[in-house]
Amino acid sequence: MTASTASESAFRFHPRLWIGAAMLFAFPALGTVMSDEVRWGPEDFAAMGLMLALLCGAIEAALHWLDTPKWRIGGIMLAVLLFLTVWAHLAVGIFD
Repeated sequence: MTASTASESAFRFHPRLWIGAAMLFAFPALGTVMSDEVRWGPEDFAAMGLMLALLCGAIEAALHWLDTPKWRIGGIMLAVLLFLTVWAHLAVGIFD
Protein backbone atom coordinates (compact mmCIF):
# COMPACT_ATOMS: atom_id res chain seq x y z
CA MET A 1 0.00 0.00 0.00
CA THR A 2 1.47 3.34 -0.97
CA ALA A 3 1.27 6.52 1.07
CA SER A 4 -1.18 8.17 -1.35
CA THR A 5 -3.57 5.22 -1.15
CA ALA A 6 -3.53 5.28 2.65
CA SER A 7 -4.28 9.01 2.78
CA GLU A 8 -7.10 8.72 0.22
CA SER A 9 -8.88 5.97 2.13
CA ALA A 10 -8.52 7.57 5.57
CA PHE A 11 -11.60 9.24 7.00
CA ARG A 12 -11.32 13.00 7.24
CA PHE A 13 -13.51 14.84 9.74
CA HIS A 14 -14.80 18.28 8.66
CA PRO A 15 -15.23 20.37 11.82
CA ARG A 16 -16.36 23.51 9.96
CA LEU A 17 -19.41 21.63 8.73
CA TRP A 18 -20.45 20.64 12.24
CA ILE A 19 -19.67 24.10 13.67
CA GLY A 20 -21.83 25.65 10.94
CA ALA A 21 -24.66 23.28 11.84
CA ALA A 22 -24.32 24.18 15.52
CA MET A 23 -24.45 27.88 14.64
CA LEU A 24 -27.55 27.27 12.51
CA PHE A 25 -29.08 25.40 15.44
CA ALA A 26 -28.34 28.34 17.75
CA PHE A 27 -30.48 30.84 15.80
CA PRO A 28 -33.87 29.46 16.89
CA ALA A 29 -32.55 29.07 20.44
CA LEU A 30 -31.62 32.75 20.49
CA GLY A 31 -34.94 33.65 18.91
CA THR A 32 -36.81 31.71 21.57
CA VAL A 33 -34.97 33.53 24.34
CA MET A 34 -35.14 37.01 22.81
CA SER A 35 -38.65 37.10 21.35
CA ASP A 36 -42.14 35.84 22.07
CA GLU A 37 -42.75 35.32 18.35
CA VAL A 38 -40.44 32.30 18.16
CA ARG A 39 -42.13 29.47 20.03
CA TRP A 40 -40.01 26.33 19.78
CA GLY A 41 -40.56 23.53 22.23
CA PRO A 42 -38.21 20.69 23.15
CA GLU A 43 -39.64 18.49 20.39
CA ASP A 44 -38.84 21.17 17.80
CA PHE A 45 -35.22 21.39 18.97
CA ALA A 46 -34.93 17.59 19.01
CA ALA A 47 -36.30 17.33 15.46
CA MET A 48 -34.01 20.06 14.14
CA GLY A 49 -31.00 18.61 15.96
CA LEU A 50 -31.69 15.19 14.46
CA MET A 51 -32.20 16.64 11.00
CA LEU A 52 -28.98 18.65 11.17
CA ALA A 53 -27.03 15.65 12.48
CA LEU A 54 -28.36 13.49 9.63
CA LEU A 55 -27.55 16.20 7.09
CA CYS A 56 -23.98 16.59 8.36
CA GLY A 57 -23.55 12.82 8.49
CA ALA A 58 -24.79 12.49 4.91
CA ILE A 59 -22.40 15.20 3.74
CA GLU A 60 -19.52 13.54 5.58
CA ALA A 61 -20.46 10.21 3.98
CA ALA A 62 -20.64 11.76 0.52
CA LEU A 63 -17.23 13.35 0.95
CA HIS A 64 -15.73 10.10 2.24
CA TRP A 65 -17.26 7.41 0.02
CA LEU A 66 -17.95 9.07 -3.31
CA ASP A 67 -14.93 9.14 -5.59
CA THR A 68 -15.28 11.92 -8.13
CA PRO A 69 -16.13 15.56 -7.44
CA LYS A 70 -19.20 15.23 -9.69
CA TRP A 71 -20.63 12.45 -7.52
CA ARG A 72 -19.71 14.26 -4.31
CA ILE A 73 -21.51 17.42 -5.40
CA GLY A 74 -24.51 15.35 -6.47
CA GLY A 75 -24.61 13.51 -3.15
CA ILE A 76 -24.34 16.71 -1.15
CA MET A 77 -27.05 18.37 -3.26
CA LEU A 78 -29.33 15.37 -2.72
CA ALA A 79 -28.78 15.50 1.04
CA VAL A 80 -29.47 19.25 1.17
CA LEU A 81 -32.60 18.92 -0.98
CA LEU A 82 -33.94 16.12 1.21
CA PHE A 83 -33.22 18.21 4.32
CA LEU A 84 -35.00 21.25 2.90
CA THR A 85 -37.98 19.16 1.76
CA VAL A 86 -38.48 17.59 5.19
CA TRP A 87 -37.94 20.98 6.86
CA ALA A 88 -40.56 22.64 4.63
CA HIS A 89 -43.05 19.82 5.24
CA LEU A 90 -42.56 20.14 8.99
CA ALA A 91 -42.90 23.93 8.81
CA VAL A 92 -46.32 23.81 7.16
CA GLY A 93 -47.59 20.93 9.28
CA ILE A 94 -47.74 18.08 6.77
CA PHE A 95 -45.89 15.67 9.10
CA ASP A 96 -47.83 16.51 12.27
